[in-house]
Amino acid sequence: MKVAVMTDSTAYIPKDMRDAYGIHMIPLSVNFGDETYQEEIDISTEEFYRKIKDVKELPTTSQPAIGLITEKLEELSKEFDAVISVHLSSGISGTYQAVVSAGDMVDGIDVYAFDSEISCMAQGFYAIEAAEMAKENKSPEAIMNRLYEMQETMHGFFMVDDLTNLHRGGRLNGAQALVGSLLQVKPVLHFVDKIIVPFEKIRTRKKALNRILSMLEEDAREDKVAKVVFVHANDEQAAIDLKEDFNEKYPNTEALISYFGPVIGTHVGEGAIGVCWYYK
Repeated sequence: MKVAVMTDSTAYIPKDMRDAYGIHMIPLSVNFGDETYQEEIDISTEEFYRKIKDVKELPTTSQPAIGLITEKLEELSKEFDAVISVHLSSGISGTYQAVVSAGDMVDGIDVYAFDSEISCMAQGFYAIEAAEMAKENKSPEAIMNRLYEMQETMHGFFMVDDLTNLHRGGRLNGAQALVGSLLQVKPVLHFVDKIIVPFEKIRTRKKALNRILSMLEEDAREDKVAKVVFVHANDEQAAIDLKEDFNEKYPNTEALISYFGPVIGTHVGEGAIGVCWYYK
């Protein structure tokens, strides 16, 4: 059985890496007024962060049209028998459900949709694992089982400089955002039951970041960590510094740098930092 792997653009797997692994991608969009841009296709992350500084109103984001998804599945059906399709959390986007619906509409290919219950490169880890297994001719069922196994130990924490964007975009409860803004705290955020909730309320950015790193290092000391990624919103140097510091302490653990692209960047805002890892 020939198995394809697909994800959406919010995994932020660089194109050269997607090409190397044979991962197919469907884009979400960011909308500046009447102008719509498919991320990773019509607008780069660098262009997005430049553009957002020049607008008064926060852009909006949108999931892929179901027609775009069915078109992609029909294309894949000509070469593949099945597709593992990995998507951002269904608690913050309808993309996963749209893929499930599209799968019912397309003949000739079995669609296995996977709700990552997270986003960004944590989501990318699932797609990469699926692609590696597909190259080894593993069955769709075996691949899905492995993804669910990974999900048991996937850790993802992030912090933002301002909770306003998350609240405006409906990704964070209003009361939580208000409390955070009033108290000037920097909550550590994470996904629980597919939605974003505060993990801990911490006073300063530095302390919030140190709290995340302490959890990562506790697992790294016990040699549990398979891969870790440091994710930034237009602050690559911060991610590089974190990665270099981590690599110095734990040289045998694979560490990557990734980014919050246009769609997720719209909600977390410039300056956000995330750290994700999963167990061996």
